[in-house]
Amino acid sequence: MATLFGRTWTRQDLMERAGDISQLGGVRTSTLNDGNEAGVRAVEVRTGTGFRFVVLPDRGMDISEAEFAGRSLCWRSGTGDLAPAFFEPLGRGWLRGFSGGLLTTCGLTYFGPACTDQGESLGQHGRISYIPARNVLADGEWQQDEYLMWVQGKVSETTSMTPKLTMARKISTRLGTNCLTVEDTIENEGHTSSPFMMLYHLNFGFPLLSEETVLLSPTKSVVTVDRQKVEDADLYRRFQNPTAGYQDFVFRHEVAPDANGDVTIALINGGASPFGAYVRYPSRELPHLWQWKMLAQGVYTVALEPANCWMETRAEARKRGDLKFLEPGEIVRHRLEVGVCASKQEIEKLQGIPSSLNFQP
Repeated sequence: MATLFGRTWTRQDLMERAGDISQLGGVRTSTLNDGNEAGVRAVEVRTGTGFRFVVLPDRGMDISEAEFAGRSLCWRSGTGDLAPAFFEPLGRGWLRGFSGGLLTTCGLTYFGPACTDQGESLGQHGRISYIPARNVLADGEWQQDEYLMWVQGKVSETTSMTPKLTMARKISTRLGTNCLTVEDTIENEGHTSSPFMMLYHLNFGFPLLSEETVLLSPTKSVVTVDRQKVEDADLYRRFQNPTAGYQDFVFRHEVAPDANGDVTIALINGGASPFGAYVRYPSRELPHLWQWKMLAQGVYTVALEPANCWMETRAEARKRGDLKFLEPGEIVRHRLEVGVCASKQEIEKLQGIPSSLNFQP
């Protein structure tokens, strides 16, 4: 049953009180029509609790806006939800359309800094987030007393002369909840092996992020992107107000999965009205957890980034012998849950996450 407005409801209870499911929540499709966003398909999903997010099928099935009770969960840049035709593939051109949002997917055949790998020029963070999805379906339905909602589609990265990697993505939730699930199935549909580098760029921002926010994670050790050990936990767990000239950090966390093999990380704002957000994912296929800490004015964000490999260029990974490949017909599945901690009680449930800080909301 759906839990809404302080009680649980059956399907009949709710639909006796509403003329249509859209009165309570639901899925709604639209097309952006202004400026460099024109033509971008958008799917808005509302769960009825105040949890709302927007999926962009034309931007790799990524998630742009996300909020709870009118409070944004994510950081948004000034680029807007750029139409994919404006993609600049070389150098740092990727940043001209990096709108932030709750989820930006990096990959599939490369991410990290720009480089040249075996004569091929590769820009920053890959192409997948600029590729429109096909076979898109956005819908909702009652299953007994649960109303389920989902957006799904397929995004393929290929050229006429290279293997075809296809990502089938389904983003789902249900009425009365404060979380969503991303389920990805990545398959090499070609006839030769293909490099495979993938990172989930989850971008959190104000008002979730503030000087009163702390990161909770089952972290055993932390190094910088250039493999220098970080001794001061406050450097990655604590945050500050927007700071002029702030130089960003990229950290790699060595984390301890729980008994189910899952990793749970959370950002908790312990201010006057405590709330937070968490990310949960199986660590087997995504063994690297990266954190981007950027507290500059206007670029005030912390990104939590599960990935399948080190944060480096594809050329560097190949040289070190660490480059991952998908063989013809090989399939990899990833699953992530992103949710909101809307009360002190829900925050307390996360206190079991091992942490070097004793956080008190």
